[in-house]
Amino acid sequence: MKISILLPYKENFSPEYPGAVSLFVYETTKISKFRKNITVFGNTDFKKKFPIKYINIEIKKNILSSQTRNYVNNFIDLEKKNKSSIIEIHNRPTYVKILSTIFKKKIISLYFHNDPLSMDGSKNIDDRKLLLKKCYKIIFNSNWSKKRFLEGMENKFVNSDKLSVFYQSAKKGNPSLVKSKKKWITFVGKLNKAKGYDIFCKAIKKVLDKNLDWQAMIIGDEKREKIELKHKNAKLLGFKKHVDVINIFKKTSIAVVCSRWEEPFGRTSLEASANGCAVIITNKGGLPETVTNAKILKNLSSAELTKIINELIKNKSLRKNLQKLSIKNFYLSHKFVSKSIDNYRLDKIENIKKFYTPKKKSKLRILHITNFNERLDGRLFFNTGRRINNGFIRLGHSVLGFSDRDIQKYYRSINDFKGSKILNDKLKRTCYNYKPDLIILGHADLISSDQISELRDDYPNIRIGQWFLDPLNPKGPDYNRNKQRILDKIDSVDASFMTTSPSALNFIPKNNESFYIPNPSDKSFETLNNFNKSCPVDVFFALSHGVHRGVLKTGKMDDRSIFIKNLLKKTPDTKFDIYGLDKIQPIWADHYFKTISNAKMGLNLSRGDTIKYYSSDRITQIVGNGLVCLIDEKTQYRDFFSNSEMVFYKNINDLSEKIIKISNDDKLRRNIAKKGKEKYMKYFNSDLVAEYIINKTMNLNNKKRFLWQN
Repeated sequence: MKISILLPYKENFSPEYPGAVSLFVYETTKISKFRKNITVFGNTDFKKKFPIKYINIEIKKNILSSQTRNYVNNFIDLEKKNKSSIIEIHNRPTYVKILSTIFKKKIISLYFHNDPLSMDGSKNIDDRKLLLKKCYKIIFNSNWSKKRFLEGMENKFVNSDKLSVFYQSAKKGNPSLVKSKKKWITFVGKLNKAKGYDIFCKAIKKVLDKNLDWQAMIIGDEKREKIELKHKNAKLLGFKKHVDVINIFKKTSIAVVCSRWEEPFGRTSLEASANGCAVIITNKGGLPETVTNAKILKNLSSAELTKIINELIKNKSLRKNLQKLSIKNFYLSHKFVSKSIDNYRLDKIENIKKFYTPKKKSKLRILHITNFNERLDGRLFFNTGRRINNGFIRLGHSVLGFSDRDIQKYYRSINDFKGSKILNDKLKRTCYNYKPDLIILGHADLISSDQISELRDDYPNIRIGQWFLDPLNPKGPDYNRNKQRILDKIDSVDASFMTTSPSALNFIPKNNESFYIPNPSDKSFETLNNFNKSCPVDVFFALSHGVHRGVLKTGKMDDRSIFIKNLLKKTPDTKFDIYGLDKIQPIWADHYFKTISNAKMGLNLSRGDTIKYYSSDRITQIVGNGLVCLIDEKTQYRDFFSNSEMVFYKNINDLSEKIIKISNDDKLRRNIAKKGKEKYMKYFNSDLVAEYIINKTMNLNNKKRFLWQN
């Protein structure tokens, strides 16, 4: 594993005249755990280089071509020989577009050391979106710089994992430095108006006139602007080597960084703070992020700066306290920042190893294709698909949710009215990128059996299963359609799972791998414990025959409506809370949970004749939230639960009597509800159901027995 670091063209990677980028790269690289694997590429005329592995890219002058482009092209030639895994580009977003075209499979990271909106290649939104697409990581030297990068961009980019902040670093000084400070006021930087040097000059003259035993140390130069400072106690030292600057900071009492412009970070204030100076800064750009303790100018003027400097000179205890806190609270050391950089590299390298190393089958990549109902704004969030999905995740697997109905809805067109073509094309691309070990289909009717066969041809080691929740009783709703939905893929998949016992279905082919699963409960969904409190409602029931519409279908009735009306007549003194009947619309999501929180019992009544083990997913919402579950004994749920855990009824008269009995015996109600929830959550939870689906689909020889297993 190799790492190539590409510096900006003409960035001097030399201790003789280094830029901020070179200092950052050198200080973090020399202590990196990957330092032996790192090569720095740059271009400088200085003969002396920093003592780490460095290749100077020599450029022949050519007035007919861009020197920068020649620089990048020469790097490309070198990189083809070097064959690194990671390319880290510093402060040149334009390089990304060029290199990502040539090195399509390499990991490219970009470090910003300046305002992204001031740089070619990141000024406009399209440029920045392209960078997000091409880069594995985009690293900023301050949160201010990161916010600038995100200006005008959609919210979806704000929390992108690709964006990180790694501050610049400095060597932390010894706390004893505070004891040996001289009466020096130091300014370091370009001697221009952008750095506020003109304001400093006006202020420092007044300060030095008043405090004759103090001196000003000015380090820096500026060829384009001429701002004169003449005072016998002001020493203009010109450009100094970095090591000399640090030595001056060690002796400095007060350091001034009074920039006018929005500094992306501010190395001067960082190093002054690290060496125990009492630092004065402006509230510009990322400057406040460079120090933990400082005096911040309320307004940038010579009068304000004069006032604060004089205050620190006069008040020795204030000055000394600020100096001590500067060192004590300083944390942006080379070690700290280098470790942050190494952690991102290590994370990516581990991912590379996992990709190229044969996976242990205990941890799988699972592509879960079902209707996650994203288009319905959370109304159907609490569904079985998400419960099973939660189970896969809790078992420690990598899970990619593929919401087929949402994709079909969003992408369909005149040329593909049902959206099935683009759905299947998207599935192919997803499998190509994600390389799942296991595909689980849940009511994914638009995924054709031909498409599954094609995936098997492309990925012969893949395993595929399907689950199905809808009723399959011959006298129930949509029987023929539901039957066909199961059979459509049953020969194409490795295993099928349904909430009806396969032994009760005569259409399942013999020797086919078909299994019963219960409607899974989920500890993150079923959070109520109604058995712990008094409830004003005796019986809750809700039905719907327009789930995805969200409202009842006009003119439509089903057998449950008749049953409920007869039950109400037979049990007139019982407090019922009924939805989906007599023009009272169904309830969903949070409204549903708030409503059932008031009920003692829940009626688990499904459409059509009862059939072995079938129940809609309302059973999980009733039992899992601590309501007494009222269930038809013909479901044969007595195979799993006793009379002390659920209430089984033979007919409507028996049900009426048992409702009256329980509504009048609160202790009995609480005991049944509590025991029912405890057992359901223990044995019928989403983790176990997910594990069972994986075991059977992957054909794992697992000796574990499940309560519902035949």
